Amino acid sequence: MGIRFILMVNKQGQTRLAQYYEYLTLEERRALEGEIVRKCLARNEQQCSFVEHRTYKIVYRRYASLFFLVGVDNEENELAILEFIHLLVETMDRHFGNVCELDIMFHLEKAHFMLEEMVMNGCIVETSKANILTPIQLMDKAS
Repeated sequence: MGIRFILMVNKQGQTRLAQYYEYLTLEERRALEGEIVRKCLARNEQQCSFVEHRTYKIVYRRYASLFFLVGVDNEENELAILEFIHLLVETMDRHFGNVCELDIMFHLEKAHFMLEEMVMNGCIVETSKANILTPIQLMDKAS
């Protein structure tokens, strides 16, 4: 497995989307999210986008008011994960038109659907924006 979890948080540190690919209890998730979010949000823009925490390597990137944080195994390629984060944001931008925190909050099911199309069991399985967005567009037309 490569990816252990994906978080989207706002500048205040509130989690807007969380997807885990390993079992953690709710208490463990809360503690982990709190520690990671505090650690990443406290860093300035001149510092690198990689942080080691517990047994994870955290790769994160800020887009406007949202932080995208991905917890991976220590052997995982950080630059590949940065590219994955960028692909996720570009895909959401294409669907929502310049994705923002409110898009995630009001369309959480679509954000999760996009993520589930891209990552399965902690492995990146799809990188084509068209393949990711086509089922969502079909669902939108049907409703």
